[in-house]
Amino acid sequence: MIKPLIGLTTTRMPNPSGRPAFGLNQPYVDAITNAGGIPILLSLDLSNDDVDMLLPRLDGVLLTGGYDIDPRQYGNQPHPMVEGIDADRDRVEVHMTHRMIQMQKPFFGICRGCQVINVAMGGSLYEHLPEQLAGEISHDRHDKPRNYLAHTVNVEPDSQLMKIMTNHQNQVNSLHHQGVRRLAQELWGTALAPDGLVEAFELPGHPFGLAVQWHPEELKEHAGMRKLFRVFVQSCVAARHA
Repeated sequence: MIKPLIGLTTTRMPNPSGRPAFGLNQPYVDAITNAGGIPILLSLDLSNDDVDMLLPRLDGVLLTGGYDIDPRQYGNQPHPMVEGIDADRDRVEVHMTHRMIQMQKPFFGICRGCQVINVAMGGSLYEHLPEQLAGEISHDRHDKPRNYLAHTVNVEPDSQLMKIMTNHQNQVNSLHHQGVRRLAQELWGTALAPDGLVEAFELPGHPFGLAVQWHPEELKEHAGMRKLFRVFVQSCVAARHA
């Protein structure tokens, strides 16, 4: 079998010498590799035309985690707790989401990637959950190891996510201070945290259009989390043949 090429979005970060660089936490790469795909890291300074030329050569895209989206992308004003805004990354990922939907190609969003997909499709975000979500549980658990199981999520019974995870209730990690406020109309919320925050959604009718707010790449010891990547990669293979 020819392995599928999976594009992974990156984060702008300084290298140890202070020079600008694009980077990505290695667990994302490992998760795609272990699931049978070939990870291709994507730069953030691509023009929209370059994105359009690149995507037909890829079999799927993983929109990864990272810093916050500019609130102006969803019609809100700047917020003091929003950090790390990167206009190029916002533009590239929003455009990429639109094109992957149009092309009927598989895409998978994780943490920031989940939020980007929602915003690209017309939804909005809580800029800072502790201030804006009544009864919020602690979602930003950067004080714990990245594989710390912070809370449960309840999964919708007839969803693609349920077919993958098989359990209605699952323990997940939690490393975010933002989240879905208004879910885009075309998306189906398929998992909720105990405080009602949308923790996963999917695009009905798409070969694989799914996003989760937690970080499954950091939970490789859990079979359901490994299966998320395996089914995504399998969907990329199937979409190529289709």
